[in-house]
Amino acid sequence: MQRIFVLNKINFKVVETIAVQELLINEEIPDKEVRLIGSDGEQLGIVKIDHALRIAEEKDLDLVRIAPNANPPVCKIMDYGKARFEQLKREKEQRKNQTTIEIKEIRLSSTIDTHDMEVKAKACIKFLKAGNKVKASIRFRGRQISHGDVGLDVMNAFYEMVQDHAVMERTAKQEGRNMTMILSPKPEAKKQ
Repeated sequence: MQRIFVLNKINFKVVETIAVQELLINEEIPDKEVRLIGSDGEQLGIVKIDHALRIAEEKDLDLVRIAPNANPPVCKIMDYGKARFEQLKREKEQRKNQTTIEIKEIRLSSTIDTHDMEVKAKACIKFLKAGNKVKASIRFRGRQISHGDVGLDVMNAFYEMVQDHAVMERTAKQEGRNMTMILSPKPEAKKQ
């Protein structure tokens, strides 16, 4: 049987950090023996930790544990500050090269007028040219739900207006009181 203590009706929760990828360096390494790799990548074999620290100190570099789960753990002699800087630089470059695709939503109605639909189509084309996906949706109100075919006609007319710039990723489908259709940009539309 578990007992939960409540102090002044406040519950306490322990929060632990997850997935921190920090490497142990120099005296932080608790192992007695390690497989040592030199600063130029050569294998120096399995040595005692104090001998590995001495070699690193002679070269004025750091001893870094790079593979803690190996048996014995693998340590490398390197300039830790420089290696950490290079790693952060690579991660920053990777984040810069990533492209995020947003899904923009355009809401239509089953009783939308032609001019209003043209304005919405112009906004949709602008989103598609920017490389975003577009979710076109219709929310049926009241008794409109019994006329899903009217909503489908509106969706098809909207797609005809933007079909030069869009590919229908998901056709118009009614789910409850909503009808949705997802459009993605054509490959040549992204380049413009």
